[in-house]
Amino acid sequence: MGRPPPIPLLLPLLLILTNAAAFTPADNYLINCGSPESTPLDDGRVFKSDPQSSSYLSTDEDILASLPNISSPSLYATARIFHHLSMYRFLISKPGLHWIRLHFYPLPHPTYNLTSATFTVTTDDTVLLHGFSAATSKTIIKEYLINATSDKLTLKFSPMKNSAAFINAIELVSAPDDLIPDTAAAVSPAGEFSGVNKHSFEVSYRLNVGGPLVTPKNDTLSRTWLPSDAYLAFPEGARNVSVPTDTITYPKGGATPLTAPYSVYATADQMADSSTADPNFNLTWKMSIDPSFSYLIRLHFCDIVSKGLNELYFNVYINGMTGAANLDLSALTSGLAIPYYKDFVLNASAITNGSVVVQVGPTSNVISALPNAILNGLEVMKMSNSAGSLDGLFSADGKKRGQSSVMRVAGEVGLALGALASLLLLFASLRWCRKPRGYEKQKTFSSWLLPLNSSQCSFMTSKSKSTTFSTISGGLNQLGRFFSLNELKEATKNFDEKSVVGVGGFGKVYLGEIDGGATKLAIKRGNPSSAQGINEFQTEIQLLSKLRHRHLVSLIGYCDEQSEMILVYEYMSNGPLRDHLYGPAALPPLTWRQRLEVCIGAAKGLHYLHTGAALDPALPREQVNLAEWAKQQHAKGATEKIVDPVISGTIGKDSLIKYVETAEKCLAEYGVDRPSMGDVLWNIEVVVQDEV
Repeated sequence: MGRPPPIPLLLPLLLILTNAAAFTPADNYLINCGSPESTPLDDGRVFKSDPQSSSYLSTDEDILASLPNISSPSLYATARIFHHLSMYRFLISKPGLHWIRLHFYPLPHPTYNLTSATFTVTTDDTVLLHGFSAATSKTIIKEYLINATSDKLTLKFSPMKNSAAFINAIELVSAPDDLIPDTAAAVSPAGEFSGVNKHSFEVSYRLNVGGPLVTPKNDTLSRTWLPSDAYLAFPEGARNVSVPTDTITYPKGGATPLTAPYSVYATADQMADSSTADPNFNLTWKMSIDPSFSYLIRLHFCDIVSKGLNELYFNVYINGMTGAANLDLSALTSGLAIPYYKDFVLNASAITNGSVVVQVGPTSNVISALPNAILNGLEVMKMSNSAGSLDGLFSADGKKRGQSSVMRVAGEVGLALGALASLLLLFASLRWCRKPRGYEKQKTFSSWLLPLNSSQCSFMTSKSKSTTFSTISGGLNQLGRFFSLNELKEATKNFDEKSVVGVGGFGKVYLGEIDGGATKLAIKRGNPSSAQGINEFQTEIQLLSKLRHRHLVSLIGYCDEQSEMILVYEYMSNGPLRDHLYGPAALPPLTWRQRLEVCIGAAKGLHYLHTGAALDPALPREQVNLAEWAKQQHAKGATEKIVDPVISGTIGKDSLIKYVETAEKCLAEYGVDRPSMGDVLWNIEVVVQDEV
């Protein structure tokens, strides 16, 4: 007999074998529906036959489909068909996270056309599929991760009227309880998202970045990891890199082989021109998703490209927003070739064009680092909505819930307008001496109702007494106080022209008084000739009534009597911001600190609006002329020209430079280079501290 290998050579193998066998599922239901015999797969799993699993099935039908002359075992050679509601009931020995994998392939059948079969699949609490149809003649695997909370789990198949449901194979398998932590990094706005475990998940994408296909045979949790090449936006800019799997060392208290297998962390994509001094692009992966849902995005990293510690620094972007900056994997893991993962939550309202875009690129803040960026693995998981659904707005009990699409669309429009306002406001606070032509003749309400309520700024503090309003039932109930037309006529002296404080495309705005003159209101009365219809009117009420923030003008109520369309807002008694910047000479000029406070107020209001929605700041240059002019002056070294001469001698040099740099970053060519509203807010507050 030969001598046994030295102990050090055995350790990597023992570690792999120990970790690979570290998880044994408490529940492991594998069913090949319609199959007369059990089906072994090459990964070692065995799917029970239809007779062996009959005790789980509750149905009054026995309709099967099969392919003739199948020589090798397959999960797609047979199927069960349901013309009426049918269900599988499983006993759960250990409540917690469970995988559900549903296999579909529309087999031919003399009675039922399975390519046109339309049906719904639900568990006790979660809608997995709603109105699903396997219209293509391809195998489809739907994979879910749900939290089984009781000792039983029911899987229901509900055919649509005059249709059928079918299923080829079912997997219900326990998953590690710590596979999904309860917190993740929120992308928009940046922060922490808690309560992740309250959701169910559908796996939309699972990619082995830079590596080959990983099959269930090579994954302890029987997962499939697809190659990422099909989703890489610029393949020529990426280069695959790989190392032997035995060089990967999992950390204590971090990623494990259950998080992702060795083969995922041992391969990666890095930048093809990582040796150049100034790479001018990011590695980008783009995947189509359902924009009406939020998503959990897990990125897997393992520094297999560096030769020493602290050599690799890079940024992570998700849908153009910074997810992580100056990421140093060796500092996070205290070594090289050590797996690390990071979870992000992308809110539905931050999704544009029905896609999620993940980018990694070199940072410009660390001069000593070699410009490079890597990604080893990528998972995108749809999160259940407020209805407990992963497909539509209906809950498992058939009731419709979830976020209003009207609210979502209106919110996106408001954010787009807010983006433009924020850019203009940054420079407007510095320079408004050059009055626009015909200013004295202008009397528009649009600027007067700027979503800004700077209650912390002394020059705009309102002394109006607050009033508690009640709501009535009706089509717009619980959306604010309903004012009768007579009430508003009395408040405005029958809409006296002397009470007009502004005019806009929607109509005139009147100053009104109630409570014996103690409370002042801004009453926006729709013009019959306005293009805004009743639907737009209701949408505006639904949107504005949900916004409550000290830096946003609040909607108090409405009136829709006698075909009127009237909105009632709180009244800003100190008038519009433009009056304080370049209005009547009687108003004292704003100090530098006051102007900064205005910007902070606007930033806080916009930051509030950005909660759950992302800014896609792709505005035409010609729409921000003032900002362009300021940029040109700054580029010429004439920054002082953009400062209001009234306060030019009161601003510290460092304070002004920091402010201008912040504003200039907002106008960066590419979205990934622009700061979030939270970053803008932080920078301006730093400027204020510098002035103290």
